Amino acid sequence: MIPRYARPEMTAIWEPESKFRIWFEIEAHACDAQAKLGVIPETAAKAVWERGQFDIDRIDEIERETKHDVIAFLTNLAEYVGDDARFVHQGMTSSDVLDTCLSVQLTKATDILLEDMDRLLETLKAKAIKHQDDVCVGRSHGIHAEPITFGLKMAQAYAEFNRNRTRLLHAREDIATCAISGAVGTFANIDPFVEEHVAKALGLTAEPASTQVIPRDRHAMFFATLGVIASSVERLAVEIRHLQRTEVLEAEEYFAPGQKGSSAMPHKRNPILTENLTGLARLVRMATIPAMENVALWHERDISHSSVERGIGPDATITLDFALARLTSVIEKLVIYPENMMANMNKLGGLIHSQRVLLALTQAGISREDAYRLVQRNAMRVWREGADFMELLKGDEEVMAALSAEDIEGVFDLEYHTKHVSTIFKRVFGD
Repeated sequence: MIPRYARPEMTAIWEPESKFRIWFEIEAHACDAQAKLGVIPETAAKAVWERGQFDIDRIDEIERETKHDVIAFLTNLAEYVGDDARFVHQGMTSSDVLDTCLSVQLTKATDILLEDMDRLLETLKAKAIKHQDDVCVGRSHGIHAEPITFGLKMAQAYAEFNRNRTRLLHAREDIATCAISGAVGTFANIDPFVEEHVAKALGLTAEPASTQVIPRDRHAMFFATLGVIASSVERLAVEIRHLQRTEVLEAEEYFAPGQKGSSAMPHKRNPILTENLTGLARLVRMATIPAMENVALWHERDISHSSVERGIGPDATITLDFALARLTSVIEKLVIYPENMMANMNKLGGLIHSQRVLLALTQAGISREDAYRLVQRNAMRVWREGADFMELLKGDEEVMAALSAEDIEGVFDLEYHTKHVSTIFKRVFGD
């Protein structure tokens, strides 16, 4: 991922230094297990830990000749360990190292993403509580529907990201597996104890039934989960973008002193951060289809998945980490305009109360079909003429035959629409 959309802690997981350090630990822990089994001398296992080093430039140099990254690493390691290096990688195959390393990297990446989610959830909760009672119009199809509160929008986002956090925990459990089972996964040349030992040392679980690779359904589920989280990021980002439109302006991204919105138009204040989040979400979702296509490898293994994962592993996790951090900052600094929310709600002359009028008429004995006709007849005049909905209803003889003026005025009460917001908050946040 390009540095512009990357943060150091996540990026470090995918650096060559980190990858080769994990490779070394896998090999060294495997040597410890082999020594306990008596397969190799204990002195050899100790020598690997004491003398084991690697040089990235040297590994690259060797790989240019061997065309094999794991062999290049083992050759370089042997240059430091010496004669005891012959005991390294006993009974193992390259995928044991590569797949187990990827599991470690994805698990570490997930831990960072979980921290990101926690910070976002905390920010959403604070914003929801602060604006729990700030009434705004709810929209369906982009059109005014009925009143809600801005806090409820934030509570809905909190609930969604809380579900995503649970999904991410499951994805972490799914991906945190280790395979040290040798060629085609039969343990023919290596004892299963080695796998169990390495798994425990690295904070993983042993893969129950690997082939020569860890089954890629695990990775497909992992990247699918990242894709769902990215879609939730985009959903909230799009909501903010709509609310920042000039004609709406109920909320907007913080515009810092000295910030510029356009090279041509000095007045512009554009939702650039949330637009960026929409783009980043697309990048994360790009990983999902290739990850699913990686599931169907030939027989016990091929390497059609390898080039894909070298790209989507870093790219998806680094991008989502950046996106979650950016979204948290956007929500934390979001500027809210309750007065604009109220002004927008009154733009349609009270039409947002049409359902209450409809229900009042049916309760008064009018059929639903006739009640709908009466309400819509007056509502369309508000659309066309900009008239006041309540006054039109009071002037409609058929409506007044069923309802009194007091009845009509009573259904235009905003608090009616928000009376259960606290109930929803209790469901989302608890008591």
